[in-house]
Amino acid sequence: MKTRFLKIIVCLLTISASAQHKHNGEIWVASYNLRMDTPRDSLNSWPHRKENVKALIRYHDFDIVGTQEGFSHQLEDLLELPGFTYFGAGRDDGKMAGEHSAIFYRKERFTLTDSGNFWLSETPEKPGKGWDATCCNRICSWVRLTDKHTGKSFYVFNVHFDHRGVIARRESGKLMVRKIREIAGNTPVICTGDFNSTPETEQIVGMGAVVQDSYTITETPPYGPVGTSNGFRFEAPMQYRIDYVFVSRHFKVSEYAVLTDAKDRRYPSDHQPVVARIRFAE
Repeated sequence: MKTRFLKIIVCLLTISASAQHKHNGEIWVASYNLRMDTPRDSLNSWPHRKENVKALIRYHDFDIVGTQEGFSHQLEDLLELPGFTYFGAGRDDGKMAGEHSAIFYRKERFTLTDSGNFWLSETPEKPGKGWDATCCNRICSWVRLTDKHTGKSFYVFNVHFDHRGVIARRESGKLMVRKIREIAGNTPVICTGDFNSTPETEQIVGMGAVVQDSYTITETPPYGPVGTSNGFRFEAPMQYRIDYVFVSRHFKVSEYAVLTDAKDRRYPSDHQPVVARIRFAE
């Protein structure tokens, strides 16, 4: 009887600890490139791994997830996770066509008060390729959320930079700084994304004008590998950091991690989820 009672107490304490950060203002933010659904990936294609992606998000109890590369049907699969909704648009038509940079968030905790999209190009108000990008349109989606527990509002920007165009990545960084200032003003900002850029590049350094890299300001040492892309290779060295969670100076970062969850020696995606536990600085 005593053993059963102790188990119940431990269970209640675990639930309480898990719920506590939801009510003390902490936000568990992730950036996760889902990898598009393509049969070329064979056993790593979406139908074979979507349950592992969902299980990872569920287990780690994220509050906000900036996703990249998801087609609309992949995003609908993730909506099977209880409590989540998302905002995003297809990069090819601003509606459903093409990959999304969708932002998932917990609807019981956050209220959506504003949202929008812009493209990484010389004409950001409409779909199109930018600068020396030759492959794809690139889109940034953003939302303004209000935390129902604290009443505080903030913006979330989520983006996927071009993987080929050197000029496109550099100019996209400048555009992100300009758009964050234009849209968010002095309101707190979170920015997630696959920037296809390492920390020393001009575009990542330039982001420092409006936001800080959570990797560099975390109060506890970064956890996990430095690199964030695995190419579906379980033995990948993962040396290069190209996925980020940025925050404005309104936030403190308690923890930062690159997660390496896997099942049967297979990763859920060709990128690792990058996560940060953050709170308002006040």
